[in-house]
Amino acid sequence: MTSTVQDIYMSNATQKKNWQAFLIKLGITQFDDQELDVIEQTIGIYDGDQLVATGSIAGNIIKYVGTCVIGEMIKGARFNQLMTVLENRMALLGRFHQFVYTKPLYVQSFEHIGFKLLANSNEGALLEKGAPDVQDFLNTIPKAPQGVQKIGSVVVNANPFTIGHRYLIEKAASENNLVYVFVVNQDVSLFHTDERFELVKQGVKDLKNVVVVAGGDYIISYLTFPSYFITNTQQVIDYQTTIDARIFKNIIALSLSIQTRYVGSEPLSYTTSLYNQTLVRELKPEINVIIVPRIAQYNQTEIISARKVRQAIADDDFETWSEIVPETTKKFISQHLAELQMRIRKGQKINGN
Repeated sequence: MTSTVQDIYMSNATQKKNWQAFLIKLGITQFDDQELDVIEQTIGIYDGDQLVATGSIAGNIIKYVGTCVIGEMIKGARFNQLMTVLENRMALLGRFHQFVYTKPLYVQSFEHIGFKLLANSNEGALLEKGAPDVQDFLNTIPKAPQGVQKIGSVVVNANPFTIGHRYLIEKAASENNLVYVFVVNQDVSLFHTDERFELVKQGVKDLKNVVVVAGGDYIISYLTFPSYFITNTQQVIDYQTTIDARIFKNIIALSLSIQTRYVGSEPLSYTTSLYNQTLVRELKPEINVIIVPRIAQYNQTEIISARKVRQAIADDDFETWSEIVPETTKKFISQHLAELQMRIRKGQKINGN
């Protein structure tokens, strides 16, 4: 029987239902809005009217890959056909660098078609193929001059950059010869990626031993981290944080000779608190993890948080947000307040970190 390739449209209730039923039989059961809303294309391979393979494209990520055996067609050949179609579709979109998040038992299948493993855990693995790859990313980061002995690091989302972020970076800068500050790349925040990067850069420009780096695809945010193939919430958090920590340790820190990572304590966020615990578990002893207590406002009763700034922007509460951001952030918010409030009114969420 001749196979045909067809688009599957999530807007078509029947197609979506059949697609989900096919994946459920293969053990993929998570179809949360966070996973589905980012899908741009879904393709199916059919034998007659029967779906035998599927995969989806979301940005530069290939997800919801599933194949089954029909008649004499072996699963490997079906998988190869599916991935060829998906990669060709991405090439037509001008995307020549792909990521796959998958179960550990499927790593070898993806490696056979040219994907390279970046990191894995008991729950899942992350692989990439194409260019620019992780080595290209590392080549964009300035290396420490010869003789520099103490190199630290900080990872921030900075949505937006507050005096709490500044305090954490200042501490790292005072204890190291060089500090890399990585800004998470995700456009699901109130402040867009380029805005957050510039706020951090301007907010620390007087600290001469600090290098601000765009995190690119390798400083990973759990907000955009696919986990559709894991059913347990606790396992999802462990999988996401472990993959992120292992990429940082085995690839980024190793290349840049980073010895210490500074993080703020997280009394307000359960997920981020678990992330700090994962960093301690995964990075030590090669990389020291220093958890710095979060600073409080002038009244010493409420800790400073970017979320409080976002809430104050939504409430048009100048007095609150202006007290907990540096002058550079204050200037940006003042100049773009109407736009930021419009984003919130249009549905941009302000919860989270």
